[in-house]
Order: sequence, then C-alpha cells, then structure tokens
Amino acid sequence: MPEEFDLKSFLAELPNLPGVYRHIDAQGEVLYVGKARDLKRRVSSYFQKTANSPRIAHMVARVQRVEVTVTRSEAEALLLENNLIKRLKPRYNILFRDDKSYPYLRFSAHEYARIAYYRGATSRQGRFFGPYPNSWAVRETIQILQRVFRLRTCEDSVFANRSRPCLLHQIGRCSAPCVGLISVQDYQADVERAIRFLDGHADDVLKDIEARMFSASERLDFEQAAMLRDQMGALSRVLQQQSMEQIGNDDVDIIGVVASGGRTCVNLAMVRGGRHLGDKAFFPSHTVDDTPADVLAAFVAQHYIDTRMPPVLVCSHKLPDPQLLALLAEQTGVKARYIIRPQGLRKTWLEQVVKNAELALARSLSESGAREARTLALATTLNLDTDAASLEAVRIECFDISHTAGEATQASCVVYQNHDMQPSMYRRYNIAGITPGDDYAAMRQVLSRRFTRVADGDAPLPEVVLIDGGKGQVEVARQVFVELGLDTRVLVGVAKGEGRKVGLETLLFADGREPLQLGVESPALMLIAQIRDEAHRFAITGMRARRAKARTVSRLEEIEGIGARRRQRLLARFGGFSGVVDASIDDLRSVEGISDELAERIYHALR
Repeated sequence: MPEEFDLKSFLAELPNLPGVYRHIDAQGEVLYVGKARDLKRRVSSYFQKTANSPRIAHMVARVQRVEVTVTRSEAEALLLENNLIKRLKPRYNILFRDDKSYPYLRFSAHEYARIAYYRGATSRQGRFFGPYPNSWAVRETIQILQRVFRLRTCEDSVFANRSRPCLLHQIGRCSAPCVGLISVQDYQADVERAIRFLDGHADDVLKDIEARMFSASERLDFEQAAMLRDQMGALSRVLQQQSMEQIGNDDVDIIGVVASGGRTCVNLAMVRGGRHLGDKAFFPSHTVDDTPADVLAAFVAQHYIDTRMPPVLVCSHKLPDPQLLALLAEQTGVKARYIIRPQGLRKTWLEQVVKNAELALARSLSESGAREARTLALATTLNLDTDAASLEAVRIECFDISHTAGEATQASCVVYQNHDMQPSMYRRYNIAGITPGDDYAAMRQVLSRRFTRVADGDAPLPEVVLIDGGKGQVEVARQVFVELGLDTRVLVGVAKGEGRKVGLETLLFADGREPLQLGVESPALMLIAQIRDEAHRFAITGMRARRAKARTVSRLEEIEGIGARRRQRLLARFGGFSGVVDASIDDLRSVEGISDELAERIYHALR
C-alpha cells in the first residue's frame, strides 16, 4: 500500500452499512467491484490471513487503495455494483458481454394496431411481448401472426397513404385495414386473439375460430367460413410445428451453466406463454477460479437488473446467495422463485439447455484456441505481456479513413479484445472542416478526438493502436501522440504490400523500430489483417450510408420545382425516398402540389 493510504485506519473507519467497494491499483485502474451488506466486514475479509483463491490473492496483491460508496440498502448496492461493472469492466469481475437490449414484439396503440420488431424501453404506448432471445425468434413470431391473424406490419406513413392493398394482402398475410377491407371492430378482435395466442391461450383461440366458422356456415356465409377455416388450419399447423411441447401459459427462463477447459458457458432459454422461444449462449470472461454457482449468481444479477424477469427461473445450480432474488425483487418490483430440481417437462427443458451449453462451449473452445494462439503470436511479436490474464485484456484499436472523392469522409475505430472483435465498442467519426480527400488531416482529427480523453485520464490507453496506412499516416499519428503526451510505442502502421495482397504487409513503428515483414504464414499478421479489414469494412459501410442519406435529399432538391414542402409531402406519401423512386407518374401526380408536368419531371429524373 502507498504511504498516503493507511489500510489499517481505513478498515477501522469503515461503517457497518450496505454499499459498494472498489479495489484500485497503482495506475488508478479499478480491479474489482463488489457489493456488501456490511462494508466493514466484507472489505476487511480481503486483507485477512485466511487464504483467498489464487485469482483473488493475485488481485489483492495489486490493490493500492479501496474506495467505498454507502447506499441506503443492499438492493441499491446491487444496482450500483452492476452499473459499475458494466461501465468499468474490472479485470477481476465476472464479465458478460454487454449486448444490445433484447428484442420485443410490439403491438402499437393505434386503432388498427401494427405488429413490429422492437428494441428499447417498454414504457412507450402499446403492448409488448418478450423479451426474445434473438431477432430471429421475434421475426418468426411476426410471420406466424401474419399467417394466422393477418395483422399489419407496415410503417404508419405507408399505412396512411395507401390507395390500394399491398402484396401482403394478395398473398393472405394482411387483411388490408389501410383501405378499409376490414372494420375496426373485426380487426381489433383479431388483435385480441393474437394477444391471447401469445399469452398461451392458443387452444381457446382455436376453439373460438372454430365456433365462428360453424356460425358463418350456418348463416350461409361460405366465404367467411372458408376464411376462418384457413385461419384455423394455419393456427393448427403453427401449434404442430412448435419446436418444443407447450406447458400451460407459463413464463419461465431456464438457465444452464457448464464449465470446461478453463471457460464457462451460460445458456439461457426463454419460455413465454408456454411457447419455447429459443436459447442464447453467453461466455463470461474472468471465470477461471469461479464455480458454476458463482457464475450463475453473476449472470442473474447482471442480466435481470435491467431485463424483465419472469416469475420462474429453472437453474442448473443453486444460487450461493439466497437473498439475491429478493434483492432483485426489491429493486425491480418483480418477485421470482427459482427451481433447481424441476420435474416433468421443465426437467426436459433444463436437460436440453445444459446439453446445448455443452455443445456451445465445445465449439467456443475449439474456436477460441485458435484465436488465443493468434493473440499470443501478436503479443510476442510486439513484445507485450504474454501471461494468460494480460493476453485476455489486450485491447487493440484500429483506425481507417473512408470517403469517395472526398465526399462523406468518415473514420472508423474497431476494437479487438478478449481474443475477439467487440462490435459494441466500435465507433464512427464524421470528419469535417478539412480539405476534401486529405486523409492525413482526417487521421489527425480522429486520433485527436479519440485520444484527448486518454490524455485527460478519462480512458485507458490501448496496448496497440493500428493505423491503416503507410509512413505518412504513422507520422501523423506520432505527432498527435507526442502533442498529447502519450506513449508512441503502441502505434503500429499497416502498410499494404504489392498488389494489396494479404501477407505482404509491412508493420511500421512510430518509435523508431525497424519495419517488420512477417510473411503470409504468420498468425500475428493474419490477426492484424483481420482487424484492419474489419476497420475498412466498418468505415466503408458508414461512409456509404452517410453518402446515401445526403444524396437521397439532394437528388430531390436537384429537381426543378421541388422545394422543402413538396419534398416532405413526397417522402411522407410514399414512405421514404425508395418509395418515391418506385412510384408511377399517376402515383406522383396524386400528391398535393405535384402537377402532371412536375410528376413526369420527377419520374424521369429519378430513373
């Protein structure tokens, strides 16, 4: 401990109150974040002579100071702990990749409700179902609702401006409420049946459709009876095609944890309204010395602090802290119970979840072995620390510039860490205020913007910063780092070889080291090429999207007689620029303010 931090006095002054503690090393990096019911007792336990696990002992040896935050309750401490873990990603905490929010199926609050794929807060108007384990599960459910209940999926701007039914109506996937082919009452009744189906009452919905079919037949309304017959047949086929048997209308999450080869897999399966929606595998980092039960507890705490928790959890292991679900309930308002010895169908579900976790872990171990070997090869080549913990923490950022003849210049930054690309950490930077096509100025701007935060102490410096370019680009990067007072040894340029062939690249160093040509067989160079190519792909897609957005507006603006108001009417009428392009002359002239002559001018200008 440094002289200015008196551990003995610090521990003596700690309160016997709930809160969060942070272990910090000499460089100011947060090594570990934890919560405690009693801060004094919990923090003191780390510095007693009783043996900790090797990982915790290694961490304690690096601790230079401890910071604590007192909270009003242990539940509040749980929330703060998980927020800090997600933000700081401490090296000794069990970490789960912070993916995008889970997708939902949303019924809008319109008179003619729209069904749509949705991500985000569920506080908006409408009815939400989920969460679903992946986007595929949501889209499959939407297709089911289209086939059976014929509900609309179109955007509001398209719905409000239709003059005739779309293709979905012609193939029996929509009842065409946009042009009044179904009454509000009948459409809302279909919406209610769809909601009951998702709530797990499929048999009731089936009986209701059957009763209506017979009633229509008795009234000699054979067309309506045939439509209901087709709807009932579609629903029956859906129920027969469910990948797993139903059980009531339960909402259940099944969680299986499997450890092997120094890695752990957590597999989560979701059952909503009795329908098994699929599963999703997670591979947490920093779990070498942790038991499956510890990993399960970390997953439950991190996952359900901001994701809706169902009333029942079926788990492969016992939670080490029996109060965890109570704390989550206090924080989220959702009470849940967990089962570790399920019977019947739930037992079958858990066995399948564990089996899928084993298969996913086996695949991951096979793939990660090759990835770790490449990370080790690169670390050896660049003289980085090569112990296992350091290798996993190695962060590589790669920068690339993309534009078309100076138009829509963008810089991309992609990140490699934990032996894999980390898309959630990617960033794009719009470049402005430079001479079009000046790649050096663009590189200077993006590096200055990114690494000023590092120089200010608001972010750590990556172990490697790759620059896609030759001597000129590397020199610009070196100048920026010198101006900011940063270590230029982390800068590595990737100069393309003859014919831009992979394997012929030369590595250039900003600190004066001799250039390196590793050769086509080098796993280190293959990793660098993968990261460089990903940066280029990410920059290109961003630049094209930005350019397309700019040109969408400019192509309409370039047509004589199209001002801001007419452009707005056209885009609203046809649901966007592509709709305007696809519109016929008759469609265009139906828009207010568009004459026959102007409609022809627009039509030909966009061809």
